[in-house]
Amino acid sequence: MNADKEKWFLLIILSVIWGSSFILIKKSLDHFSPYQVGALRVLIAGIILMPVAVSKYRLFPKKHLKWLILAAFTGNFIPMFLFPIAETQISSSIAGIINSMMPIFVIIVGALIWKFETTKRQMTGVFISFTGVCLLAFGGDDSTQFKIFPILLLLLATLCYAMSTTTVKSKLMDVSSTVLSAFVFSFVLFLPSLIALLSTGFVSQFTFTKENMIGLGFVSLLSVFGTGLAMMMNYRLLKVSTPLFASTVTLLMPIVAIIWGVLDGEKLTALQFAGTIVIIAGLIFLRVKTIVQK
Repeated sequence: MNADKEKWFLLIILSVIWGSSFILIKKSLDHFSPYQVGALRVLIAGIILMPVAVSKYRLFPKKHLKWLILAAFTGNFIPMFLFPIAETQISSSIAGIINSMMPIFVIIVGALIWKFETTKRQMTGVFISFTGVCLLAFGGDDSTQFKIFPILLLLLATLCYAMSTTTVKSKLMDVSSTVLSAFVFSFVLFLPSLIALLSTGFVSQFTFTKENMIGLGFVSLLSVFGTGLAMMMNYRLLKVSTPLFASTVTLLMPIVAIIWGVLDGEKLTALQFAGTIVIIAGLIFLRVKTIVQK
């Protein structure tokens, strides 16, 4: 498969996998706390990828250790906790929609840190999508509850994703996507996630009941597909495209997230639906020319 076809294939598959992650987070929260969901998500991925990490330990990029740590924590640790915390207050479909702001943060981080060129068209797209986020924040059923805090958590998580994506593209492209994922989850994040899980009292509280096993099943699906496998594919997508193109996955994710949310009984208010349209319109505005060129 040539690079052009491969990047579009990866984009579509990632959209489906990551778009489904928000409903899996929601289902996991019916059984575990947000901190347990985040820690388990990273820890299970680390356990599964440990054989790869151990067998390829000689390829560990020691000279790029600081960049590996930065990419790991911003892309695969901090957001894993922020999303579950936020989804205790807002729906999974809204979380998916807000995550679509990632291309905007890629532009901002790329311009400020990596000196990527920013066009007027891109800045216009940023403004349009920011307007949509404001509509989401203030568009809930209860007009007295603006839900600013969870919105800010999700925006912070999305900013972290952008920092990780641009760091990987700029500093870690000489490491294969599979090995990079294994190092991130099994070497860099295994111990922090284990400490985080133990601090929640999970070991002493967990019992092998039907409900807990169902919850563990949801977290495992989230970890294996939405974390381990998805990050391998994302790193590969970064190799065959650009950070901005790779972030385009968030244009399609809200569609998947909304479909799952509606099937699960979630509802969008008219103002939130309008905010969704505005966000996507802004993203399409700033991305359409880049997609065509790539």
